[in-house]
Amino acid sequence: MTDMTPSTILLIDDHPMLRNGVKQLIALDPMLLVIGEASNGEQGVELAKELDPDLTLLDLNMPGMNGLDTLDKMRQTSLSGRIVVFSVSNHEDDVVTALKRGADGYLLKDMEPEDLLAALHNAAAGKMVLSEALTPVLAASLRESRPSGDRDIQSLTPRERDIIKLIAEGLPNKVIARRLNITESTVKVHVKHLLKKMKLKSRVEAAVWVLQSNVL
Repeated sequence: MTDMTPSTILLIDDHPMLRNGVKQLIALDPMLLVIGEASNGEQGVELAKELDPDLTLLDLNMPGMNGLDTLDKMRQTSLSGRIVVFSVSNHEDDVVTALKRGADGYLLKDMEPEDLLAALHNAAAGKMVLSEALTPVLAASLRESRPSGDRDIQSLTPRERDIIKLIAEGLPNKVIARRLNITESTVKVHVKHLLKKMKLKSRVEAAVWVLQSNVL
């Protein structure tokens, strides 16, 4: 994909007015392009397999197959793009469950339009995205689920500490590899090891923990 090719987006949401509004907003940005829309999870999964978009915006609360079940189905396919939940719900359980089940981010529908466009660009570029209002929600969940004393940043190697710091900046593996002058596959191995050592389930959880605990 060249730098001048728009990032392709699939919308999965059961509200036509919401889809139209998001489409109109995205149409204002020449580097983003909606290539498909679905009104339910089943249709969304089929369209995702057919179109393989760079980014899928997925509603959580839909009749029939809900957003989490749709996310599970999409993760069972060989899609190359990112999947970001786009929801009205800021409930801790919804946010944490979506991220643990493989979402690449979680955005709230009441975001400012310019913030949403910026988040879509970041998500399509491989960065994790999270509405600002959700950071304290995730931080609270982490504090409740595991005492911070369970994690010792000193148990990480210097290279692993470098990588978790860059994860906290929202950088994808490809960019981390370039920054540290190592291969992307090496980054993946380090990420796997550091998540296991720190008892963290995902990159998003790692990023929030680093930001909230000020360990680096």
